[in-house]
Amino acid sequence: MKKYIPLSIIILAIVYGCGPGTNHITKIENGLRSEWRASGANKMNILERMDHYRVPGVSIAMINENRLEWAKAYGLANNFTEDSVTPRTLFQSGSIGKAVVTTVALQLVEQGIFSLDTPVNQYLKSWQIPENSFTRRTPVTLRQLLSHTGGVTLPGVIGYQYGEPLPDLIQILNGVPPANTPPVLVDRVPGTAFRYSSGGFMIVQQMIMDQTGNRSTFPEIIEKNVFQPAQMTSSTFEFTPDTSKIEVAAGHRATGKKVEGSWYRYPEMGMGVFWTTPSDMASFMIQIMKAYQGLPNQLMSEKSARIMLDYQAPDQGLGLKLGDDGKDRFYFYHRGAVEGFQTFMVAYPLKGQGAVIMTNGDNGWPLIQEIIKSISVEYKWVRGIYL
Repeated sequence: MKKYIPLSIIILAIVYGCGPGTNHITKIENGLRSEWRASGANKMNILERMDHYRVPGVSIAMINENRLEWAKAYGLANNFTEDSVTPRTLFQSGSIGKAVVTTVALQLVEQGIFSLDTPVNQYLKSWQIPENSFTRRTPVTLRQLLSHTGGVTLPGVIGYQYGEPLPDLIQILNGVPPANTPPVLVDRVPGTAFRYSSGGFMIVQQMIMDQTGNRSTFPEIIEKNVFQPAQMTSSTFEFTPDTSKIEVAAGHRATGKKVEGSWYRYPEMGMGVFWTTPSDMASFMIQIMKAYQGLPNQLMSEKSARIMLDYQAPDQGLGLKLGDDGKDRFYFYHRGAVEGFQTFMVAYPLKGQGAVIMTNGDNGWPLIQEIIKSISVEYKWVRGIYL
């Protein structure tokens, strides 16, 4: 077995983009900081910090003026094969994909198929939220599911290693084998408090499937409704991508060792785990920002974007976290984490700016925090609650 290779001795940094944006790159990659007011002596280099955290690969996309300004990749997609990361390399998104699922749900609201405030059991055909004293008092609505206020259980999932049997969505919701998670239930009064629930988004997935007549698979629905119009040409909700045709990153443990089978599989697609690139995710975020600004876009109306980015609970919109540092520094964001991957996205819709960072290591989150601090200083953002 090959040992962990220090990235500081490997020159693997590939960049897309040109013009004024490239002037920011050197400052950002040499300006990582653990504290906001880092002096010159305390600023750190991205490759050195990747070594420090044993994160093999990083990919970044930067949005400015509602367009992709630059994208750059560093390090290795796979510590074992020593394949390099490029801006085309796919990463597992983690839960940042909840915003994609939310977009489809809001499109169906626009079409009159769903209502945000109607009990969701009216839309569920193949499975129903089990009735109990909490749901009899207050039925669960789509707005509550998308804002994590529905009192639904199951904050996260375990995933399935290569070779393990995969459950279907009904088995996951019922918590029966081969599902490896408990059943999705309501155990508090809906609408009374925020509690993060991936289980709620699996219910949204079932609603979408039931109300589209099961004519298409869930990946096909996402492809038609989001990926194609947003020009996310590299993205897929298929949880086993064809590595013979596309560049795919392997996940890595905190030691730098590759995850068994390269990655886990997540049949719980509603929770938002899919294969994508920072550039593709940036394309999606640009469409959401344009909708919020009332500009022509390919995904939703201004009304839907305003609802999506309106506070439904403290710091919470629909499918996205929210923050506001004053003036034009209102922002939406989300973090993603699955076995061997850590990701983050943030966007300032009033500024038309944002960033997506993807890593293929379990230790990616502290590295992401240092990178986003550097980006925030370079682009004159201010400290937000997402750190």
